[in-house]
Amino acid sequence: MELAYRLAAEDTPFIQKIRRDAIVLITPIVETDGHDRMVDIYMQHKKHPDQPPYPLIWWGHYVSHDNNRDNLGVSLALSRNMLKTYLDWHPTVMHDLHESVPYLYIMTGTGPYNAWLDPIVISEWQEMAYHEIEEMTKRGVIGIWTHGFYDGWAPNYLLSIANNHNSIGRFYETFGNGGADTRVRTLRSPDTSREWYRPNPPLPKIKWSARDNVNMQESAILFGMNNLASNGQKFLNNFYLKSKRAVAKARTEGPAAWVFPADDPRPAEQASLLNLLQLQGVEVHRLEKELRIPAAQSAPESASEKEKDKEKSAEKSDAAAKPKDEKKPSETVIPSGSYVVRMDQPYSRLADMALDTQYYSPRDPRSYDDTGWTLGALRNVKTTRVTDLSILSAAMQKMGKIDAPGGIDGQGKAFLIQHNTDITLASLRYRLANVSMEAAEDSFEADGIKFKAGSFVIRNADRAQLEKAAKELGLKVHATNATLSVTTHPLAVPRVALVHNWQNTQNDGWFRIPMEELKIPYTYVADTWLRETQNLREKFDVIILPPMGGGGPAGLSAVLRGLPMRGDPRPWKNSSETPNFVAPGLDSTDDIRGGLGYQGLANLERFVRDGGLLIAVQTSASLPVAGGMTEMVNVSDARTMQAPGSVVLSTIDDKKSPITYGYDDKLYVYFRQGPIITVGGNFGGPGGGPDENAGAPSRSSGRGTASDPDVIQARPYEPPEKPLKRTPHEQELYVPEDLADFARFAIPPKDQQPRVVLRFAAEKDLLLSGMITGGSEIAEKPVVVDVPHGKGHVVLFANNPMWRGETMGSYFLVFNA
Repeated sequence: MELAYRLAAEDTPFIQKIRRDAIVLITPIVETDGHDRMVDIYMQHKKHPDQPPYPLIWWGHYVSHDNNRDNLGVSLALSRNMLKTYLDWHPTVMHDLHESVPYLYIMTGTGPYNAWLDPIVISEWQEMAYHEIEEMTKRGVIGIWTHGFYDGWAPNYLLSIANNHNSIGRFYETFGNGGADTRVRTLRSPDTSREWYRPNPPLPKIKWSARDNVNMQESAILFGMNNLASNGQKFLNNFYLKSKRAVAKARTEGPAAWVFPADDPRPAEQASLLNLLQLQGVEVHRLEKELRIPAAQSAPESASEKEKDKEKSAEKSDAAAKPKDEKKPSETVIPSGSYVVRMDQPYSRLADMALDTQYYSPRDPRSYDDTGWTLGALRNVKTTRVTDLSILSAAMQKMGKIDAPGGIDGQGKAFLIQHNTDITLASLRYRLANVSMEAAEDSFEADGIKFKAGSFVIRNADRAQLEKAAKELGLKVHATNATLSVTTHPLAVPRVALVHNWQNTQNDGWFRIPMEELKIPYTYVADTWLRETQNLREKFDVIILPPMGGGGPAGLSAVLRGLPMRGDPRPWKNSSETPNFVAPGLDSTDDIRGGLGYQGLANLERFVRDGGLLIAVQTSASLPVAGGMTEMVNVSDARTMQAPGSVVLSTIDDKKSPITYGYDDKLYVYFRQGPIITVGGNFGGPGGGPDENAGAPSRSSGRGTASDPDVIQARPYEPPEKPLKRTPHEQELYVPEDLADFARFAIPPKDQQPRVVLRFAAEKDLLLSGMITGGSEIAEKPVVVDVPHGKGHVVLFANNPMWRGETMGSYFLVFNA
């Protein structure tokens, strides 16, 4: 607000230049909810300095720092508001002010820079940053630096709104005390080290206040504004040139277009992704006629399509209908009605970077955030990258909002809905909660239509009610009087609890958003509430543990202990001192201390034993495993693997599991670093699964070379038995016939053994987008495991199925469970 006042009132030539030659929009507070709560926390602690300050449990209503990682999914109101403002005004520069490192970091980044951005904007970052550094340094200000903080790779930051739309997106980071107090701060290396990008580093000790923070950012950004005002025509011309080059992209670097085929088996999810692109300003067209072009590159977003092609090829081969030297198809047929995202439009780079695959070299600096984000793959939507320019001449219509077609065809008292993992199926089940529905346990056929396992069977429902819901949700329903011989089971409407702790609620926020958007009712409960509530099974059918705590024993300990039980109770409630703590939809308590505790763990175990389903995701997977709710399952951290947020391939391992209903044989999932889940009793010895020491000689020291047999002296040579090759599934649950009885007693019955539902692909096929080193640690290891316990089940996820509004393709792994 002080900056706004100076710009409006000050009469120096420096400010007059900005006022005359620039238009400035200021948003004083982007995250308003978090600001109000932070003020409450700060003022409460000032009044009660003898008490420890509260943590900022809900920074935003849903997520914390990830409010600055939402530019791909655009799930938050904050992101949508900023995006709309940008598209209304098209500013030349969008500048984000942050607080973290001393004294003032001016963004350029270390690289690798996002490979889809126009190189002009990379140069603009450098030029503007060094202008401000020079002006501040000339005036004796120390500790102003650039380069060595973040990389510039991922396009998910708030500033990406500008960079992805041909403007300049920038940010500052300045020092802060977590409040408005003045404090003496002691700094250490590397903050105080002199580097080529920080020739004038911060001092080892300084008295710092919020005033210093304001002085730093306000002074530097005024130099930035004056630079823009003084060179406005140049920067505006660059904006025009970047936009012009984006339109020319289709005919220069390519591709010509991205195609979303009309026959995608997930039309509702296809429409959702296309509408997301349109929300960002990307134009979407629809083909009026079938188009034939030279063979295009089918992006591997929907791995099922690749499998179908293989199956078709196999069928032709089995029939011996074609010679062995049959050539691959020379053309791609794009059906009429397919959607086309042309690359001859101003925001072509945004669409291309969202839909293409990414490669992050392990040689580059450690990534600041996710390295892969291919949205078609993560949402399990089919896309095709087309380089042939003839598609740009095809007849097509520009689209507005896209709605997947829905409704009922056919006549009859039974209604069938294909399970295709469109997430609106989950909405349908809860919208019509009072309507009896069943799930088919196998694939079947009715009236010549093939239905997958898991397809919905609804008998004697109100047709008008069902059709209204189907049209609104984009679901196709087939009515029939055909006799159905397939086995079914009731499709539940479970009572769901979603768990948070009182330390960090960011990860559970990414679960809350889709559940609320899809209108899936849930109860938001705290770990401390689980500790105090023994009859969980009477209240819930499903309890979801989003990622909580860190990895390893320390992370598990943090979940159990929570905030220290020292001092007086710490209520999280609205009061005269803290009027903004609890907004509608958030949680409150008389005491945030104590965590889950051993009693909470025991209550969860009883919940599962009595028939409940416990879903534990990523770091939370160690809780039921270490807590004794699973057998023959182990969870560990990676030893050397680095997987900083990538898109990886998985394969369905148990096609009979209800968790896989609607899915094809392969699925791309989001994976970040761990955990590594293993299954089995380790009875199998050699013969199966990926070799963790691949490349190392497997023989003992002795005569010959690494590939020669070992010959023991003074006895005839006997070649060793050739080990049986087993699949990872066979190896995990293999029990030798000669296993001692006492060891055999420790093996649970088959119906109580863990079922690997989803498995990571072999190492050579693992990575689609991003970076993984040491991928052998997870290759062919479980992604999703279903473990029976008592009358209930524990389902463990090594991937995060609900992440930043990007992973809709994995949502139904949770909903099916």
